[in-house]
Amino acid sequence: MADQLDDIHALFAGAPDTTSFRKLRKRIVRYTREAIEQYGMVDHGARARGEKDARWLVCLSGGKDSYTLLAVLHELQWRGLLPVELLACNLDQGQPGFPSTVLPEFLERMGVPHRVEYQDTYSIVTDKVPAGRTYCALCSRLRRGNLYRIAREEGCSAVVLGHHRDDILETFFMNLFHGGRLATMPPKLVNEEGDLFVYRPLAHVAEEDCERFARSMNYPIIPCDLCGSQDGLQRQQVKQILDGWEKNSPGRRQVMFRALMNARPSHLLDPKLFDFTGLALGERPPNLEQI
Repeated sequence: MADQLDDIHALFAGAPDTTSFRKLRKRIVRYTREAIEQYGMVDHGARARGEKDARWLVCLSGGKDSYTLLAVLHELQWRGLLPVELLACNLDQGQPGFPSTVLPEFLERMGVPHRVEYQDTYSIVTDKVPAGRTYCALCSRLRRGNLYRIAREEGCSAVVLGHHRDDILETFFMNLFHGGRLATMPPKLVNEEGDLFVYRPLAHVAEEDCERFARSMNYPIIPCDLCGSQDGLQRQQVKQILDGWEKNSPGRRQVMFRALMNARPSHLLDPKLFDFTGLALGERPPNLEQI
């Protein structure tokens, strides 16, 4: 399995020739490979059974995270480490000022197979959401529904999203603070209809690394404020809290993320996950530790 820097996909062409960037790039690729393997996103036995490679719909918004996702997946595919077919997809949702030519021109220049589709969900959101309320929830649902449809039309088995480690942490705390549940974005799930996987291969990658990578590569980043994103969103508030914790104790985000991978139902309070009533003296329950 080659993993050298002398033969790269066009998406990595022109990369800075510095030690710090090389380390950054290798770290992102390594973490992405780990997530793909750890969460079983690829069926490595498909080719042995004579089946064709799976096809993934890679969702590209034009933000730093989706560019990082696109580049790393194509790099892994280029090196023979990701036996899937990749189709990049951008959904133009009709936000005022959206630069509709940026992504098609970029994808053509990079030689990346892609589909760009226009669906004016922005008008629906602004019509349905009362003044003063945030657009994100409805906008996300409409976007996801269209992406599922496109995936089916293109014969894809999975919709692949660019959510990273910090998105997952922020969602966990939003559910904790506002939703009253312990839950977050899983790295792999099946949609409600049961016919598509949803993957998040950047689950282990830090937002800061995505930011540094995309900026260093000079990708044409499109800001996520075209719809007039409102200040004071719950996610922004949680991000500020996490930023404060990280500033006071560097590495805190990674420690909290590891906790999401080390859940112990016997030390929580959900009787649906652990049989508290069935506990008996003389038996050692799983995950028992001194408290």
